[in-house]
Amino acid sequence: MQLSDKHEGTTTKAFAGLRVLDFSTTIAGPHCARMLADMGAEVIKIETDGGETMRTRPPLRKGCSTVFGQLNVGKKSVVLDLKSEDGKEAIRRLAATADILVENFRPGVMHRLRLDYDRIRTVNPKLIYCSISGYGQSGPSAELPAYAPVIHAASGYDMAHLAYQPGRSRPDYCGIYHADVVTGTYGFGAIASALYQRTVTGLGQHIDVSMLESMLTLTLIELQNSQFTVKPPPRPMFGPTETASGYVMITVASEKTFQGLMGVIGRPEWISDPRFSTYAARRDHWADMMDGVEAWSRQLSTEACLVALGAAGVPASAYRSVSEALADPQLAHRRALSSVEDEGGSFQVLNLPFRMSGSDTAPAKTMAVLGEHTDRLRAEIGLPDGTPIPSGKTAAQV
Repeated sequence: MQLSDKHEGTTTKAFAGLRVLDFSTTIAGPHCARMLADMGAEVIKIETDGGETMRTRPPLRKGCSTVFGQLNVGKKSVVLDLKSEDGKEAIRRLAATADILVENFRPGVMHRLRLDYDRIRTVNPKLIYCSISGYGQSGPSAELPAYAPVIHAASGYDMAHLAYQPGRSRPDYCGIYHADVVTGTYGFGAIASALYQRTVTGLGQHIDVSMLESMLTLTLIELQNSQFTVKPPPRPMFGPTETASGYVMITVASEKTFQGLMGVIGRPEWISDPRFSTYAARRDHWADMMDGVEAWSRQLSTEACLVALGAAGVPASAYRSVSEALADPQLAHRRALSSVEDEGGSFQVLNLPFRMSGSDTAPAKTMAVLGEHTDRLRAEIGLPDGTPIPSGKTAAQV
């Protein structure tokens, strides 16, 4: 049984007909479940009476968080007390009808709630149960608390990034949560894979996604370099190149782009110069080459540099703010943003970054109010009429 969705369109959704129970909080799990919702799954977000923590994160308008909206648009909201027997029975009933469950509590929490995979699969062996955690579900670090900034440090990512900042020894502050987004996306991919495997086996399975390992996938070159002795170039290969009005990022990653760049800066003879004629030689003399590039770029505005580089097919961009990037007509062309309504008004959310010729990937248009769908599901989940809204500790505190 599924609730009717007032936002349902007529275009095919790849995951239409699937039901997801979303126990996740903060970013990684909610991002994964938002992707499932955009693909057409009915996602039921299980919350406590206080609501998920991201509901209070700024920007806030009339108490409504747009960050929470970005991560949870299109989901239904059900408030349950997971410590109560009524709450646990409601989850078991929902799990019996669900295809997917997503949770990102610290390992052990769902076991203590008696809602772990081994117990839940007895009521639904077809359930795909995805657990997202900092370090994985087992092992010496499994029960350590973790958020994205901790994983950035633990994975080596922060120190790897620092190695590309000459003359610096203090790691950067963390404000962009790569670990959450990449881990949630890996979770989505694993779930899609398990759904396909289920068509063959008829069975669900437990998916164990590690934020630490997910983050390590972003340092693929550094991971290999750490195993061997590799001499770094005298200047980091990809960084800001100064112009008369700012900086541009120029990426020379092929012989064609190298030759194009040499033509742009008026140094065609460097194409055959022994210092630059091969990748290995170029790498050893990278500082000399980029000094020559900057001697050219400093004479021109950022805009003039980009025009010249673009004409020669050299990949380059100005350094833009997020606001400037969102104003790019390319995003408007691809309809990369959608307008969403909540009780605070309207705001924009980013759509999934892929398009499908046979499937609609657009998000829903409104945000659920906390507990909006609890009453609608009472009969299905066996919650007695008049059951009070729960209070007390959240599941993460069990």
